Amino acid sequence: MRPPGAPPPAPPPREQTNAVRDIIPLSIRTSQFWNLGASFKDGLPFTPWAAELHRQRVAENSKDNPDAHCLPLGLMQLHMHPQPRKIIQTPGLIVILYEAQGGIRQIFTDGRPLPKAADVQPWWYGYSVGHWEDDTLVVETTGFRDDVWLDIDGSPLTESGKMTERIKRLNFGTLQTDVTIEDPKAYTKPFTVRVTHRLLPDTDLIEFICTENDRSGPHLVGK
Repeated sequence: MRPPGAPPPAPPPREQTNAVRDIIPLSIRTSQFWNLGASFKDGLPFTPWAAELHRQRVAENSKDNPDAHCLPLGLMQLHMHPQPRKIIQTPGLIVILYEAQGGIRQIFTDGRPLPKAADVQPWWYGYSVGHWEDDTLVVETTGFRDDVWLDIDGSPLTESGKMTERIKRLNFGTLQTDVTIEDPKAYTKPFTVRVTHRLLPDTDLIEFICTENDRSGPHLVGK
């Protein structure tokens, strides 16, 4: 109640119709899946070029992320992705089937070296070779395209990048992967991110056909 003769309270300010509202919870934006540098005190060690590119992508609400256009995700996004994957191991080849975007990755373990950059066509997932160091599978990958996104925000990886994964089974249900990323075009020094996966028993992959009935394109307008 207000005293007699007192003026009525001012009405609450009206929301601006052109205001941009962030519909993504802060808890997600600060996850490594969304922002790979979230666990680093000073963020990722971007070069000036990569920092500006990252800023532009964030400002545009990641509208050009390949995942939003039914294109293959970067390997780091696949590591963090909540959809499952299946690992098939043979004596000379490991195949990983990703439910996300129906991705297929090959890791050659037959002793071949990494190819020279001039000898390979750039791929979304790069070209991977692996070897065992005791109980740890070490996978080296080069030959990336020049427009890989490491996370949803758009931390870049270029054709000069290299990814080294050290994959270890901690126990029956836990797989630990330390991923070291080197890219002199995008980062001033290498950095390492740890990912932990758990076993999903009695499950199987399902079809993932991204472009089926996809109507999201007109809505990916950024800001």
